[in-house]
Amino acid sequence: MEIGIALPTMATGFTRSTFTEWCRGIDEGPYSSVSAGERITFHNPELLVTNTAAAALTERVRVITNIAVLPLHRPALLAKQLATLDVLASGRLQVGVGVGGREQDYRSLDVPFEGRHERLDAIVAELQRLWAGGPAYEGGQPVGPAPHAPGGPPLLAAAMGPKSMARAARWAAGVTGFSIGADPGEIARGNSMAVDAWEAAGRTERPRLVSGSFYLLGGPDADAELKRFARAYLAVFGDKAADALSRMVELSSPARLLDALAAAEEAGCDEFILVPGTVDPSCLERTTEALAG
Repeated sequence: MEIGIALPTMATGFTRSTFTEWCRGIDEGPYSSVSAGERITFHNPELLVTNTAAAALTERVRVITNIAVLPLHRPALLAKQLATLDVLASGRLQVGVGVGGREQDYRSLDVPFEGRHERLDAIVAELQRLWAGGPAYEGGQPVGPAPHAPGGPPLLAAAMGPKSMARAARWAAGVTGFSIGADPGEIARGNSMAVDAWEAAGRTERPRLVSGSFYLLGGPDADAELKRFARAYLAVFGDKAADALSRMVELSSPARLLDALAAAEEAGCDEFILVPGTVDPSCLERTTEALAG
């Protein structure tokens, strides 16, 4: 199983020096990918700008938008932005896509929250059409640049339930999930659901199975710091939910981390993405040391 590291964009204190140090450490370490996710009404940097800069600062690892909330975007512009990122990454881009779960982000961009699942499917189809060289409008010119490879970068769906898995099986190369508590049963059920959906759709290839979780290594209060990070990130869902969910995070020691990774591999994951709850680069150093041990 491959191990990816997300940039600590959701933690407080993210700066240029944080960014460059984490990109360098991820690219030089035993990792498969670098990634960043999307939120609008939060303190994180913007998704596409961050991932594009990461592509420029790395040479080896895949670059993953994990995830781009497609209904928030205009398809033609997004097709151009992602194709540009794909070219700058020399084909290392994988595009995680989903609908998100935060109505506040939709409201901030004056985009309807209703009908987002249907719009996701429509935007995926439009991206693929434009990446194949189709015109931006009837009688118009194509949207450039052409992606690095014909057809564009592979898409990973942030699908969770049976309906979204069935839709994703029509167009995605795989799924990208997330388990707040790194629960092996939850991860295994999601992977099994994806495999079943691909088979039901008549797909002959197995879906790529990606999952992930919050983590933090370092310092005597790592567990408390990790829970504070998760609590702040999840506050958008209300105090009661944020309190309950933040108590589930527990990847705050090398032993817990290695156990979770072994369980994720046993659950069938092809890649597991660790999302750090701190900008401290010593967290990445400790991660590299734990994996080496």
